[in-house]
Amino acid sequence: MNDISTNIPTATLAEDERISPEVLSYIPKSSAAYYNFVPLRVRDGVLEVGIIDPDNIEARDALQFITSRLGLPFKLFVISRTDFDKIIKTYEGLTTQVTKALSELDIAIQAEEQAQGSVARKVGRPTDVKIIEDAPVTKIVAVILQHATVGSASDIHIEPLPDKVQVRFRVDGVLHTSLFLPISVHEPVVARIKILTNMKLDERRKPQDGRFSARIEGRKIDFRVSTLPTYYGEKVAIRILDPERKLLTLENLGLTQHNVELIRSAIKKPYGMILITGPTGSGKTTTLYAMLNEIERSQYNVISLEDPIEYSLPGVNQSQVRPEIGYSFANGLRSILRQDPNIIMVGEIRDSETAKLTVQAALTGHLVFSTLHTNNTAAAIPRLMDMGVDPYLIPSTLILVMAQRLVPLLCEESKEAVPLDDSRRLLVEKYLAEITPSVREKIKLPDVVYRPKSSPTCLAGLRGRTAVFEVLEMDKDLERLLLKTPTEEDIFKLAQGKGFLTMREDALLKVLGGIISFEEITKL
Repeated sequence: MNDISTNIPTATLAEDERISPEVLSYIPKSSAAYYNFVPLRVRDGVLEVGIIDPDNIEARDALQFITSRLGLPFKLFVISRTDFDKIIKTYEGLTTQVTKALSELDIAIQAEEQAQGSVARKVGRPTDVKIIEDAPVTKIVAVILQHATVGSASDIHIEPLPDKVQVRFRVDGVLHTSLFLPISVHEPVVARIKILTNMKLDERRKPQDGRFSARIEGRKIDFRVSTLPTYYGEKVAIRILDPERKLLTLENLGLTQHNVELIRSAIKKPYGMILITGPTGSGKTTTLYAMLNEIERSQYNVISLEDPIEYSLPGVNQSQVRPEIGYSFANGLRSILRQDPNIIMVGEIRDSETAKLTVQAALTGHLVFSTLHTNNTAAAIPRLMDMGVDPYLIPSTLILVMAQRLVPLLCEESKEAVPLDDSRRLLVEKYLAEITPSVREKIKLPDVVYRPKSSPTCLAGLRGRTAVFEVLEMDKDLERLLLKTPTEEDIFKLAQGKGFLTMREDALLKVLGGIISFEEITKL
């Protein structure tokens, strides 16, 4: 009998290589464990499978059956027992690990109750004070944090319902329910998180804020935590911050070349104010860091005030504001001005005092970067006036205003072409009619646009996000207009005559370029 394994290549897992949950889902754990084969990856539409014994005809027949139902061809690789065992362990996902921890917790509770005796149980003596320190609850929290971080989630929401606790992860801006916990474990889990953040354990009636750090996958990850009393108990929201995350450049933020040139020109100014606007979670801080990363920081004293510090940026003196001890953006800005700064980043203009101090800093020879919460660029100017900034100061300090939103990216390998039919074409032409003629004449309408399509490597058809922008530059015409206290409409009308693109028009260019789906235009 010929040796079947003769022509089968070998494969070895890298030390830090992890098989994604999407790939693991192709082969059930029970089949993998019984037949000694595991999925490795999907490459060019082919499922690559690692097998210990390629001469096992029964295993190959089983694999043929499984992949035929998936509609996927497969390619075999010989792997070691060590790599096989490593992959089998990764099947123990979030739900499995939490279920195991819950079983251990039940045993811990029973042991605690027996130790306290029947009298304690009858009078309802609390047992969670000790249990929150026990391994099962610690493990539940650790597993949730680990899976959220490895799964590229930006936030974790732990929400009490009438009969259970819902845990949701926000990935690419969308919340996904990851698991449910029994309601009995809610208070111990919240208490464990409070211990990590040094919050008050016995305070359940007021919101609390805190932060902590943990090492996950060998990296230091920061977690910003907020609790909120709700009808069924305390809700916990956790923001995941990775200080070692790779910084984006202006080019890969999603900016047009024209807007990149405007920004680069603005950040070369010796003084003035650059503002980025948008709702929470629209990527404003990422854009701020990308701008700071463009500056030759070795020649300047660059200081930032942040809440929280989301990235570690070499060459920038980063300071964390702490309102609970009186170290606010306004107080911090006063202190920064005594530190001989050239460039200042203020994480957010939240109040009138910070707005006035930011403008004063820009007037007195500093380049200032900051953010505001407004819906578009034009709204930023009336917002500053509402915060008490004198209208005549804005033209002489404001260099540039940006507004942005995040939109999901189409998976390049699986997006589906859709003909640009009459209804879509009419909508596109309507948006194009609002674009400056000099810009519009350069745009060529394609025959197709794209929409997300599920594939073995991209189940939702979407992966990651990009931003859509509008960039408003201060010039002589806009300066003269601002002295007349204009409306948002007046500002937009003036800007659009000079090649200004709104966020919707920027999104349209990305749709026509096959980067995002057509449906995203209607959401802006």
